[in-house]
Amino acid sequence: MTGFRSLAERTVFEGYVIRVAVGTFEGPDGRRFERDVIHHPGAVAVLPVDGDDVILVRQYRSALDGHLVEIPAGLRDIADEPQIETARRELIEEVGLEAGRIEPLASVHNAIGYCDEVIDIFVASELRPVERQITESPEELDMEILRIPIDDAVSMIWAGEITDAKTVIALLAIGSRGN
Repeated sequence: MTGFRSLAERTVFEGYVIRVAVGTFEGPDGRRFERDVIHHPGAVAVLPVDGDDVILVRQYRSALDGHLVEIPAGLRDIADEPQIETARRELIEEVGLEAGRIEPLASVHNAIGYCDEVIDIFVASELRPVERQITESPEELDMEILRIPIDDAVSMIWAGEITDAKTVIALLAIGSRGN
């Protein structure tokens, strides 16, 4: 399928993390149409695996006004920092672990209907504790670190206790690999 073109874009909002634009596009038949587009710098997420356990966090998410269980993650907020280094940094900041081994698991588009965000997901192993380098954000100060057997974490998905997309993807992928 070809024939779609992006013609123009105007920014209608710019915030700390996202930029919202209205894009004008042309379809294969020549008709023009507009779509709302959210531009996002991208994120990384890392699933720490320690034997048969995974390390997750329970964190407040303001958009949902509730706490979610998820894998450590963070914005790609340092220019030109390689994704794998961002993943290493987030692992230390959020759960106080350093990975002897870290490898890519998947790259996913989070909300393809309106957002260009890509989340690069990594698996970390050969973990060793280090001093946690948390930021002063209220969410990170309130964050709870959880150690859960992989099988129990997967069961939490089916029970509706883990609903975060990146976490579901990471847990099901690692579960299907057999660690």
